[in-house]
Amino acid sequence: MTTAYIPRRPVRSQFMRVRGLNHHLNVWGDPAAATPQAPLRVMMHGWMDVGASFQFVVDALADGCPVVAPDWRGFGRTEAPAADSYWFADYLGDLDALLDGLSPHLPVDLLGHSMGGNVVMMYAGVRPQRVRRLVNLEGFGLPDSDPADAPKRLARWLDELKAPQQLRSYDDLAGVAQRLQQTNPRMPQDKALWLAQQWSAPGPNGRWQLLADAAHKRVNPVLYRAKEVVQTWCCVEAPVLWVEGNESRPPAAWTHAYTRKEFEDRLAVVPHLQRATITNAGHMLHHDQPEDLALHLHGFLTAPDPA
Repeated sequence: MTTAYIPRRPVRSQFMRVRGLNHHLNVWGDPAAATPQAPLRVMMHGWMDVGASFQFVVDALADGCPVVAPDWRGFGRTEAPAADSYWFADYLGDLDALLDGLSPHLPVDLLGHSMGGNVVMMYAGVRPQRVRRLVNLEGFGLPDSDPADAPKRLARWLDELKAPQQLRSYDDLAGVAQRLQQTNPRMPQDKALWLAQQWSAPGPNGRWQLLADAAHKRVNPVLYRAKEVVQTWCCVEAPVLWVEGNESRPPAAWTHAYTRKEFEDRLAVVPHLQRATITNAGHMLHHDQPEDLALHLHGFLTAPDPA
């Protein structure tokens, strides 16, 4: 029988009151021990994920620098707002307030995966003085929107507000682990069993529920305006490491709506860009190849500051 993964670097849970919500933080080391040469590392997870998802990478980073990985609002053990929709700007607001509390006087090394990668890229352009180094793990952004789509999008949002949203529940923890491996077949069973304990909890009916607000499933009524996003990318001052898995595939719906060339054109505006590709890895590259990713992160985060 496979046993769950045993973390090599102990993590502790903390809570911080941010913008009216109790935010859960996964903390490795002492954030107060950060220095300008070894700043706090802040890691922001993607959609339908949790901050504990970075445990495997933190274990592979052997330098002992302090790391904090919060759960976004409505994910993990962070409270959900008393609202029926989620707005992208709130993630920026939460991140800004979190950094005010975690590292008020020193810039941080900021990393984000997927949705988190999109947030940290925008944040680093809006608050460039708060970020020393920036890492974007597969935060591709979204297909651009046509203003003509606004009426249909708003109508869909209004319809979804009237429909209760639900997330699937599971018989036991093994079922949650199996769900993780279905989404990411590269994840070893021991890691799936460990992460399942961070990703879910038993509900009142005894079934295991994902730690996420089902309202995240509702469509965003605000169209994604790529030109506005790219303008924030232009303002990023920190060195940026873009990392992707060599076997990552975009959603099929993006085939014509968002081409690779369009993404490359967006990425080209980032002033100080480095790139890395992780082999034998898909979108969840921090699960697939945490050791290889850690090598790239260590080299990037510990390199001398550019002249």
